[in-house]
Amino acid sequence: MSDSLKKVSKRARHYEHVLVLMRHAKAEPAGSGADIDRELTDKGLKQAKHVAKGLAAMKLTPNAILCSGAVRTRQTVARMLKVFGDAPSVEYRKSLYEQSKGVVFDELATAKDSTRELLIVGHEPTVSIASGQIATKDSDAGLLALLSVGVSNASAVILGSDAPFAQWDHHSAELIAVLTPKDFS
Repeated sequence: MSDSLKKVSKRARHYEHVLVLMRHAKAEPAGSGADIDRELTDKGLKQAKHVAKGLAAMKLTPNAILCSGAVRTRQTVARMLKVFGDAPSVEYRKSLYEQSKGVVFDELATAKDSTRELLIVGHEPTVSIASGQIATKDSDAGLLALLSVGVSNASAVILGSDAPFAQWDHHSAELIAVLTPKDFS
């Protein structure tokens, strides 16, 4: 693990509750079929596994995973579970595919207080917008700028707070990192 990932891991472990908001891995381009049915490419399957290994190495294996109902997000999570094992509980949410505004806050509001590390796998622009809304205003300006342009496939945004997820609201958690699959190399 690189020194920069060690620093991110150390900062994340400082908090009682850590949220990883992740965009699904690389998927097939939109075609003649329904968007919800798009599958991961071979590159996407590798990205999902790579990010999962990185999160595990950083000791950020989630207790719980919330996943959009789209095929590409479900495949991302399935590949990650090969690294994480059976420990995380997984729930699939149509709302993470069908809605964008406020859906992450709705999901956080229902999280159990005992959940310390939560992974939400979804889509753009929901991942970047929600991350920017959750991040405290004094979070790193460079990281906030990255969110303003959106995140690439298989990117993971890491946020932390001592408050349980159900108490998270706008500007309530520190934006710890915005990581792309290459950052886990």
